Amino acid sequence: MDCSWNRLRDRAGLPPGLPRPPRPSLPRRLPFLLAANPQHFGRLGELNTAEALGAALYLAVGAPAAERFFSRWTGGSELLRLNAQRFSAYASVREASEIAELERRFFP
Repeated sequence: MDCSWNRLRDRAGLPPGLPRPPRPSLPRRLPFLLAANPQHFGRLGELNTAEALGAALYLAVGAPAAERFFSRWTGGSELLRLNAQRFSAYASVREASEIAELERRFFP
């Protein structure tokens, strides 16, 4: 798509003919992370699509999968470096309440 995901509605939505994605039964989101992309570097939660996918890989599959994913482009591993402490802490917990506590600690 030739636009940012956060502006998709401004651009008339998804292209015609694509099926609407189903609504998730359990809403989920990534824990708070700092963006490493040049447009939003250091901003809380303003990850681009590739950063979000790599972050999800790290948390769901593990660091090696995320490192392989980010190794495909220059600067791709910057998200891992910038958020190393947060990734390590987030990956070690299982309960949403623990994630929320870590988010409050990292971003008071």
